[in-house]
Amino acid sequence: MLSIQNADSKKCTPNLLPARINHNGPINNTPRYWSPTTDEKGTQHVHFRGRHLHGTTLRLPSTHTGAILSITDNLAPQAPTQPREPVYAAGELEHDEDMDEDMDEVVHELPEEVKIAEQIGEFDEVVVWGHGGAVDEGSDMFVRGVREWVGFAESMHCDVEDEEEGQSNGVKAS
Repeated sequence: MLSIQNADSKKCTPNLLPARINHNGPINNTPRYWSPTTDEKGTQHVHFRGRHLHGTTLRLPSTHTGAILSITDNLAPQAPTQPREPVYAAGELEHDEDMDEDMDEVVHELPEEVKIAEQIGEFDEVVVWGHGGAVDEGSDMFVRGVREWVGFAESMHCDVEDEEEGQSNGVKAS
């Protein structure tokens, strides 16, 4: 489990590229390698490593915020909790007369370890890039994945009244 702590987060836009890049870290002189432009129709274009890429912007619903996290090894402080009732292995409760002998098999629930994740950025849109043309929004796995994730998040956090009315905010491409 993670505990998100706000750090000095800055506004950014994640870009999903149709390429494998074996680099993890900063790039000096980024505009030399990455300078997207927008045409009169609102489509983004960039040339990356000799390839013409077309960008499709997926906006998150106004009720959602995207967060870029850096997961640390630090643990969140835990509040003292009441001791929980022991949890018995399957079949132990059926043998009341042998309960004393089976006490060594009792499993006590321990509090779950919670790591700290620092929020280093936030976003309200994601750009998915495609080779030689706009991304096919119906079949692209990244577009479908983002839309399914937003739908899943909405269903987890929606009120019963909203669900009955069939309201859905969905991710909109622009």
